[in-house]
Amino acid sequence: MTKNIAIFASGEGTNAQNMMDYFKSSDQIKIALIVSNKPTANVLNRAKANNVPTLILDKKTFFESNTIVNHLKDLKIDLIVLAGFLWIIPENLINAFPDKIVNIHPSLLPKYGGKGMYGMKVHEAVIEAKEKQSGISIHFVNEKYDEGEIIEQHTCSISENDTAEILAQKIHQLEQDHFPKAIEKVLLVK
Repeated sequence: MTKNIAIFASGEGTNAQNMMDYFKSSDQIKIALIVSNKPTANVLNRAKANNVPTLILDKKTFFESNTIVNHLKDLKIDLIVLAGFLWIIPENLINAFPDKIVNIHPSLLPKYGGKGMYGMKVHEAVIEAKEKQSGISIHFVNEKYDEGEIIEQHTCSISENDTAEILAQKIHQLEQDHFPKAIEKVLLVK
C-alpha cells in the first residue's frame, strides 16, 4: 500500500526536489502534493516539472477553516513534511495529523530554534556564538515552533574560519543526505 506525502514549502524547494528525486521510483512512498504559501515560490515550478500536483495556501483559509485538513484527508495523506515552510502549523491540522507532521530545522535543537530562527539567521547565530558543531534536527511538529519530539539529529563540525555561508552549505549537505531517509523510516516503521 502506497504512503502519500504532502510537502509544505515556502521557497526554492531544494529539499522538496531531493525528496521527489529520492521517492521517484519507490512503489511504497509517493509525493502526492506540494503545498506553498507563496504563489511565486520556485518549489511550485519543481513540482510541475515532476508532475506533482500543487496547492497554494492563503492565510485566512489555512488558519481559519478546515479546508486544508479536508483536502489532505481526501488525498489520503499519510505524512506532512515541512521543508522550508515558514508559517506555524495551526492546531486543527496538528490535531488531524498527530505525529504525522515532520519538520527539518538547521540546528541542533533545542539550540537556535523558535520563532524567527530559520535559514541564515540560524547559521549567523551559531557562528556568532562560536559553536564547534552544528547540524540538523528532524522532528515531529507540535503547536510550538521547533519543540516537537526529535526523530533524529546529524552533526557537522565548524572550523574557526567558517562563515555563516560555509555553515549553510554544510547544513544543506546534511539535509540532502539525511532528510529523505528519515522520512522513509518514519513512514515505513509507523
